[in-house]
Amino acid sequence: MPQRMMNSEQVARYLHVDPMQVSRWVRQGEIPFEHGVANPAFRRREIDAWASQRILGMREKPLASYHRETSQRARREDDAPFTVCSMLTCGRTLCGLRSRTKAAVLRDLAAVAEREEILYDPRDLVRSLEEREALCSTGLTGGVAIVHPRHHDPYIASESFLILARAAHPICFGAPDGKPTDLFFLLVATDDHHHLQALARLCLMMLNTGLLNNLRAAESADDLYRCTLQAEQEILATIS
Repeated sequence: MPQRMMNSEQVARYLHVDPMQVSRWVRQGEIPFEHGVANPAFRRREIDAWASQRILGMREKPLASYHRETSQRARREDDAPFTVCSMLTCGRTLCGLRSRTKAAVLRDLAAVAEREEILYDPRDLVRSLEEREALCSTGLTGGVAIVHPRHHDPYIASESFLILARAAHPICFGAPDGKPTDLFFLLVATDDHHHLQALARLCLMMLNTGLLNNLRAAESADDLYRCTLQAEQEILATIS
């Protein structure tokens, strides 16, 4: 499949930032782009990977600023406000994930989505998750990971979705603090318009609310969903 190319204005719209910001990233060599052409050209898949990793590594203050600006810009462009919990249901939460290895986590998270009958081919999803983890772990400080495919293509699933699982036993997942991971989100967005928005919001929910502690104290899959819903409502209240 040929890679879609974008110009600076298209990248700015995709990332929900000002075009001048894209120009600054190009001048500073911070964003991947094609050299040797009159105007910068960008491969969408490279921008996907770059932007996702950038969000995962953001500190609280710049993340909150990015989330507020992109959410407000998205609201002006979309008729309906976007919510992470619209991608999550009680059936997509799991309290006792029994995976013992990183590879097993990826397979078992995909299996939850398969049971929901929203995947076209579970093997395609697992393969893309493995490719993403090979680039850099999606494990974060605090014992949580936001697993997502390397590429965000509409043929992976029939709809965008979020899976949330709490492991029965924490496992080594490559987190930057070297500690094991026990909370896993699987984020799959068939619409690339929402992938980065969802990623930023999840990260902010983890930093600015009691989400992680509440998820660890949850007694049921329904509680996992309610904790996530409450955390998102807290974040949305700060940008309304």
